[in-house]
Parts: sequence; structure tokens; C-alpha cells
Amino acid sequence: MGLANLVPGISGGTMLVACGIYTLFIDAISDATRLRFSRKTILVLGMVILGAIGAIGGLANLIHWALVNHRWEMFSIFIGLTLGGVPILWHMAKPIKKDSIIGIVIGVLMMGALVALQEMGGQRIGMSGTVGFIVGGAAAASAMILPGVSGAFLLLLLGLYEPIIGAIKDTISALKDADISGVIDQMNIIIPVGIGVILGVAIVSNVLKWVLHRYERVTLGVLLGLILAAPAGLYPFRDGMLPVIGDVIKGELVTEENLAQMQSPDNAKDWAQKAFQPNGMQIAGSLGLIVLGFGGTVGIARLGQEKREKQDVRRGPKGGKKAQRKHT
Repeated sequence: MGLANLVPGISGGTMLVACGIYTLFIDAISDATRLRFSRKTILVLGMVILGAIGAIGGLANLIHWALVNHRWEMFSIFIGLTLGGVPILWHMAKPIKKDSIIGIVIGVLMMGALVALQEMGGQRIGMSGTVGFIVGGAAAASAMILPGVSGAFLLLLLGLYEPIIGAIKDTISALKDADISGVIDQMNIIIPVGIGVILGVAIVSNVLKWVLHRYERVTLGVLLGLILAAPAGLYPFRDGMLPVIGDVIKGELVTEENLAQMQSPDNAKDWAQKAFQPNGMQIAGSLGLIVLGFGGTVGIARLGQEKREKQDVRRGPKGGKKAQRKHT
């Protein structure tokens, strides 16, 4: 789940479904937010959260570097990882009926609106500052536990993904160097995001439990629609445009005095993006990476399915192993 939430396109919730522990995790979160703690709840949350933190802390630097230096390759993988969630959610939503189709249409329209927001530039509609980071943290946390919705992708659409990833990266670097002032400098991002994450998880886990119980087919249809339309916002063949005097980067006007600093590769993540015409090799490479990403998500799902099937065999029908022998 930690790896999934580092990259735009793939959902942490999808990974939990693929590994066969989604319901267990949602139940544990719901119980914890109601202060109903048990040994099982603590173990489930502890293991998943520790694994996620380890992945985010260990790979934030690598992902940040790859997004700046190998953008089209990374986004091609993101598309494949996203589409790999389609068969998982399709299986969950079966049988597909009229209410499921209505949900799919709603999900596609919602994601279309988010993609339009991205093209308009989400960072120019107020998604910044303390309130913006709280909203971003809540959105990311909410999406983290919704199969088919990528928290990192929502942050990307809101213009908050790279600032948050950059803050995580700089915080980790400062901790390694025992630079307390460097850590404190990043708290204006880390703390609001953390508050948003707590709010998002607490609210959405309980709402999700309620809607899945009462409107399961429509809800799964919406999630499936979101994941089907998500690749529209992950077009890989874009490149950063070198800033010129008069541009605005992260709310700061580019002037003759700071031009060299703004054009530094260290700030490439903040440059405006422009589509470019890919060559044949890039198109072939992109398709190959999409297939690779798709296979990665589907492969994890199959591992989770095999685990569930083995558990079902061990448990047998109602009555345990004795009933299983009798049934056989």
C-alpha cells in the first residue's frame, strides 16, 4: 500500500484488495476510529501502517528522481498499474446490472472532471497553503482506502503531489543528517497533511462501510468508472518547459535575478508541462511499460486470490475442518 500511494495512478485500496486483506483493514480502521481496540485491530493496523511507512520512507527519493528524469517511462508504468485494477474491481462488482452501469458512468464523469481540473492547473485554484495541504491529505487518505482511486493521482490533479513528495524527501534527508532545522522547515507541509490524513481516514472508512453495505453495486460501479477513466490524466508524453522571465513557479514570479535558480534541474518538478510528439521507440517502450505495470497489479491480485483459496480450503465450509472432511 505504501508503494501504491507513492505513485499517481495506482490505489492503495486496490493493493489491499489484491492481497486479500481489504475488508479486514477497513473493519480495523472503522473500529479504531470508534475507539474499539482489540488485539486483532492493533495487529492489522500496525503491520499495514508500518509496512506503508517503510516503503514511503525508503523509496520517496527514488520516485521523486524518476518523475523528474524519466517522466514518460514512469507515467507509462502508472497507466499499466492503474488499468490492472480493472479486472479486480470488475470481479468485485459482478453481476454487472443497471445500477452498476449507472455507477460506472458517474465514476467516469467524476474522473473526467478531475482531469479537466488538472489541465486547467489545479495549483491555480487555491490548492496551496495550510488549508490546501489539509484538503490534500484528506483526499489522499480517502483515496488510499478506496479501491480504484489513487491518492497520489488526486494530489497530482490538485497540484499538491510534488510539493508533498518533495517535503517527505527533504524531511528524510534532514533526519539522516541530524538537521533539526531542516526537519522543522518542512513541518508547514508535513503537519497539515498529517491532520488531513487522520480526518480523511476516520471519516471515509466509516462512510465506506455504510455505503458498501447499502449500495454495494452502485458504489463499486463508481469506483470502477474512476479507475477506467484515470489513465486520461496520466498522458505520459509531456515534458517540462524551461522557465522564462515572467513565468510564475510555485507562486513566485520568475525574474532576471532568480532565473538561473528557477531553471536549475532541482526545480524541474515545478516546471509547466507541455505535450510532445513521441517517436516510434518511445511509443513502443510506453506500451511495453503499460503491459508491465498491468501485469504487476494483476500478478499481485492472483497471489492474493491463491492465498484466499488456501485459507478457504483450510477453514472449509461452516463447521471447520471436520465439516470440510464430511463435505468432501
